[in-house]
Amino acid sequence: MILAFDIGGSRIKAAVWDGALRPLGEVATPLGDKAAFTAAVAGFAAGLGARGIAISIAGVVDTATGVGKVANIPAIDGLALGPELQVATGLPVLVLNDADCFALAEAGQGAGRGHGTVFGVILGSGVGGGLVIGGRAITGAGGYAGEWGHGPVIRGEFAFKCGCGQVGCVDTVGSARGLERLHRKRTAELLGSEAIIANWIAGEAEAGETMALWRELVAGPLAMVVNVVGADVVPVGGGLSKAPGLVGYLDEAVRVRILRKTRGPLLVAAECGADAGLLGAAMAGVAAWG
Repeated sequence: MILAFDIGGSRIKAAVWDGALRPLGEVATPLGDKAAFTAAVAGFAAGLGARGIAISIAGVVDTATGVGKVANIPAIDGLALGPELQVATGLPVLVLNDADCFALAEAGQGAGRGHGTVFGVILGSGVGGGLVIGGRAITGAGGYAGEWGHGPVIRGEFAFKCGCGQVGCVDTVGSARGLERLHRKRTAELLGSEAIIANWIAGEAEAGETMALWRELVAGPLAMVVNVVGADVVPVGGGLSKAPGLVGYLDEAVRVRILRKTRGPLLVAAECGADAGLLGAAMAGVAAWG
């Protein structure tokens, strides 16, 4: 039995894996109190008899030091969370980036089943990704593998300042907030991403121009990533991916820009839904402890 957690800035969700994923419940994330955070996790582990704890978290974990950068949970930002929780629970602990867990879930039981190289893409409040090769998440130096949303690749009038400190990151234009930023830059109209997409689906011209620009700016960098990693399939999750037709719309632009020509789609809608973090963490735990 593996105890799995999906930890974000608002909720801690827990489940056990014993051949299937069984939810245990959820609690509010203690944001500023390390002791309360540790107690919340340890409370789920008490008396369970799990072989280990695997955690999906919205942050980056340095694979060499175990130290995490978790900006939205100050209580554990800069902390080696795994060793802390191991002391509190007496169990081995794995801590993984949430995008890596998403990619693991999709590679094992979602849209990437049966494929050797899976690049999972998240298009939501941010732009993220995770790379799985042969069923194993590639975490890379510092834990930063798969982070295609960052790097100064956008030039010209749509090169916006990013929260990471750079200018021109894909995250600044490809995310939901990025889509809104593009539309505002083009039209001076302040619309939410859902409204922009709804107008695009309805055939409204200005929204169509914004979506075409969004696709142009996102497809090139993503095509480059596909060429570099040799992905067989690219499952796409996150809030934007739920818009009808959006994944296929982006897929068309990516496939004409990659070296390997495919007859069928390369980008496909993710299948694991809200449980992807829990499922991916559990799969990592199974690989580690059997």
